Amino acid sequence: MDNGAGTLIEQLSALDRAAAEVLSTPLANDVARSVTDADSIALARVIEQLGRRIDAARLLVAGEIDDRSRADRGAARLCTRLGCANATEALVRATGIAATSATSRLRAARTIATTTALSGETVPARWPLLRDALISGSIGSDTVAAVATTLDPIADRCHPTDIAAAESELVGAAIGGGASGGAADDAPACTADETRLQARVWALALDPDGVLPDYERAARRRFLRVGREREGLVPVTGALLPDVAAQLDRLLHAQLSPRTSGAAAGSSSGSDSGSNESRCETGVRSGSGSNGSQSDAGVRFSDPADDPASVVPLDIRTRQQKQHDALAAILGVAARSAEMPSIGGAAPTLLVTISARDLARDEGGVAIIDGTDTVVPAYVARQIACCGGIQRLVFSDDGRIVELGSPQRVFTAHQRRAITARDGGCIIPGCRIPAAWCEIHHVEEHSRGGPTHTDNGVMLCWHHHRTLETSGWKVRIVDGLPETRAPNWIDPYRRWRPARGSTHLEIEKLRRRRRAG
Repeated sequence: MDNGAGTLIEQLSALDRAAAEVLSTPLANDVARSVTDADSIALARVIEQLGRRIDAARLLVAGEIDDRSRADRGAARLCTRLGCANATEALVRATGIAATSATSRLRAARTIATTTALSGETVPARWPLLRDALISGSIGSDTVAAVATTLDPIADRCHPTDIAAAESELVGAAIGGGASGGAADDAPACTADETRLQARVWALALDPDGVLPDYERAARRRFLRVGREREGLVPVTGALLPDVAAQLDRLLHAQLSPRTSGAAAGSSSGSDSGSNESRCETGVRSGSGSNGSQSDAGVRFSDPADDPASVVPLDIRTRQQKQHDALAAILGVAARSAEMPSIGGAAPTLLVTISARDLARDEGGVAIIDGTDTVVPAYVARQIACCGGIQRLVFSDDGRIVELGSPQRVFTAHQRRAITARDGGCIIPGCRIPAAWCEIHHVEEHSRGGPTHTDNGVMLCWHHHRTLETSGWKVRIVDGLPETRAPNWIDPYRRWRPARGSTHLEIEKLRRRRRAG
């Protein structure tokens, strides 16, 4: 062992033992919980400063392992002599970190580490100022990555003087005080994210054309992968082109925005009710005045203090769960679209199979999604019987086909327009999903004699449709008008209430009340 290296290893080992003595007891006793607010911030800063010095050592040592494992070293490669495939594996086995962490560390190390040429000469670091700032503890590895990953792609296309100026200014901004050498308190230090934004500006200024993504290269790397079901969920991974991602983002935003309007229903579902379906512009359904001056007003038919059923229930779904449900609604609209390409002459239809015994059960039972062998609860099969893009197949116990969902089970475009004009969107109180994104639910299940008729169909969003049998909500139609009953935790009296209709119908109700009053 080299004497200098041996001494450094001994010193670092001693430092580790000293750190253990200083930190072990306070950490075990949750000392951070007993300090003042100011001290908690001071602790975070001191610990981060220590972490920066450790980051510098980590990157430089990782860079050396990477350099000694270069392919051009042949049999003398360090990783080969250790029995490892590459520098990543060598670092993983030496430290126990995850392979992804090792890969990221080596990538960052290559930007600030010096290397040795085949001639034996030392090759300077690609970003020397970043290296110096990292070693001094002035910046951390996040800032190194922010600058290097942004400037690396354009460095070979720009004049070295310009690149050096950009590096100098960015390091100065990250340290604080600018690159002119002023005191650190002349300007606050930029965070890693702020430094990345500044680096982006420099890249645009130095190479406005080259910094744009290589669209053709990106197009070759695009993908969408639907994995296999595991524990009731199917992973979806992918990399979308920017325009595709933007379109998906707009569709999700249209679903999730509290200002969502149903005006699009005319094009998506054949509704001809136009802007009268907008459920948030008038405040009738959302509880806000039409001019925004009565945020707690809207149309109410009872005193909310005396009527717990009038309280809008809290949506406890996370944003990610809402986005999932929004995507489900988008797929449903697409499957019902006349513009959707056919498969073998028929519209793309998902087949779900269920036994007659399970279908007849009030609770329990399972169904199977064709082509995946994925098992889902029976209530999913009951829900999808209302959807045009999914078909239900019912088997007897001996395997005979008892029922195959037919177009007669699905509400026609004319029926959908009529129900849209009546309901305006999802009828569950507080839900703002407009008609274009809703499904039509058979109040009385078709297999139990319920007709596919406007007097037996109500609008529900994908989420409330899927959870209708488990959430406690109940729906019915009385004299052609839908009613809802809230779960016990919302209304202990379990009273039936008229569903809020479309904006047009609600305005007519209000006019009748004013004439009668």
